[in-house]
Amino acid sequence: MYTSAGRHQTQSIAYSTDGGQSFTKYAGNPVLTLDVPDFRDPKVFWHEGTRRWIVVLAVGQEVQFYSSVNLKEWTYESSFGHGYGNHDGVWECPDMLEFGSEWVLLLNINPGGPFGGSATQYFTGKFDGHRFVCDSKPSTTKWMDYGKDHYATVTFHNAPEGRHVALAWMSNWQYAGVVPTLQYRSANSIPRDLKIFKSGDETILASVPSKEIDALRGKQLKKLSNACEVVVDVKGSAQIVLQNSKGEKVTMCYDEANRTFAMDRRQSGATQFSDAFPVETVAPTYGAIRQLRIFIDNCSIEAFDSEGKMVMTNLVFPTEPYNTVKVKGGKAKVYEILC
Repeated sequence: MYTSAGRHQTQSIAYSTDGGQSFTKYAGNPVLTLDVPDFRDPKVFWHEGTRRWIVVLAVGQEVQFYSSVNLKEWTYESSFGHGYGNHDGVWECPDMLEFGSEWVLLLNINPGGPFGGSATQYFTGKFDGHRFVCDSKPSTTKWMDYGKDHYATVTFHNAPEGRHVALAWMSNWQYAGVVPTLQYRSANSIPRDLKIFKSGDETILASVPSKEIDALRGKQLKKLSNACEVVVDVKGSAQIVLQNSKGEKVTMCYDEANRTFAMDRRQSGATQFSDAFPVETVAPTYGAIRQLRIFIDNCSIEAFDSEGKMVMTNLVFPTEPYNTVKVKGGKAKVYEILC
């Protein structure tokens, strides 16, 4: 199911009879229309309780749910969003994830992110196949990732082993068109397995690197390379500094007392292409961190609490790769990432 863009945005379907090698557009398209400016980004999933297909769509400042028995005729079920979460930008790319009796609604927004520009917020609650009921106060906003460069998150429906595997686009619409790269405009994040946990009365979404990433871990290195994983065991508050011979650096700080993790990229390398780029991002940790997993690529840093309670994704553009890591309050091991 996909959005057709014409005078209005409408929803269409295409089908495959050869296992996904080729697709044929349905002759009766579009299958779902609405006379509003923003009506897009369908996420279709099977709801076992009602024995129907459900599609959730971004519609301006809300999401709408529709049901179908055949994917061709759709019935409006309900809407969600007004008064809940962040509404500083357009709502886009919704997704619905089931965790037993709990449901998570992913919702991307641009602008309105915690540090400006685009980001992924989420809501937790109940869904009966007709209506989503949020279990947080309307004023509560939850962010999936507290970096500047985590947007348009989507998951694979019906993944093996009941897993929820997510990918995000590592960029931000504040500067996506002017980042100093050639041939492409930013990459996907590493795949992340999603789960939930409780923090007080709130249900929180956790992200951990998917297990397939572990298979890419190579030998232990003595210094950083342009594609590596840094595993840091921490004891209390800690500081991690990635640096190159030109003095360009990224500083990460875990504050155990305040339960925060911060990443400062203001001296990370090329930053002058956008006033919105040089920034320090800060995340709550929802408890103590004992180990960090930090994935470094040519122009990105993805930092995870090993339990998934905190994740932060930021682009960086050093003029030469970072080659040293200095840690205060912990011990680091560096592993190559096999490509």
